[in-house]
Parts: sequence; structure tokens; C-alpha cells
Amino acid sequence: MSIPDELLIDLAAMVESEQTNQMSLTVVVHGAVITGRLAPERVWRQRVAEVLRDSDQLGPFSEIFSAPGESDRTGSPPSHLHFHVARILQGTLGIPETGGMYRIAVGDVDAWTVGDFRYSDQDH
Repeated sequence: MSIPDELLIDLAAMVESEQTNQMSLTVVVHGAVITGRLAPERVWRQRVAEVLRDSDQLGPFSEIFSAPGESDRTGSPPSHLHFHVARILQGTLGIPETGGMYRIAVGDVDAWTVGDFRYSDQDH
């Protein structure tokens, strides 16, 4: 694990404190490029819990995500980034197309940039 980037931690802490999911970010983690919007852990957990609750097979797991998050319990700086509407970029595809919910350890981020990447199906 690398040494976490203090600037990235500050960015994540600001998202946590503002309770907003409008910060777009792209990160490189172990060679994978992930792009999307950061969400506060509490908001991310609520959304994951909702998705699980709606599933016949995965419903019982929703309670795990309904519990308070690490930053709520400890008041410490964020250790993870919580992506909402995120995609793993592969070639000209974003997987999944509709976006997913990803939790990434700050210490695993090799590189990052503000903003997200989008591909166009149109020739330029």
C-alpha cells in the first residue's frame, strides 16, 4: 500500500463534510481507471442498502450498509473514496454503462484527476 495522498484525503473529507455527490473524480487503482462522482460514505451506504433491499436474494445484506460508516463512528479522515455513478474504463467502454457503486481505499490510488471521462459514439 502506498502512502495516501493528503490532497486526495482533503478532497474526500470535503465531500464528506458537505454531504454532496457532485464531485467528479477519475482514479487509477492497480492499473484500472475508474471514473465517476464521489459521494459521502453515508449517502453511498444508503444507496447500496436500497439496492440490496430491493433484491430477493441479497436483501438480508442491506442491514450491513445501513449501519453508520467509519467516518461517522470515528470522526477520522476518510480512508476510502465512495463512488456513485462510476464506471471502470476499458478501451472505449465504461463498465457498467449505467454506472456502479465503488468503494476504493485512498491508499490504493496510484493517480487521480478531478473530473470524469466520457466517451462519445460519434466520429469527430
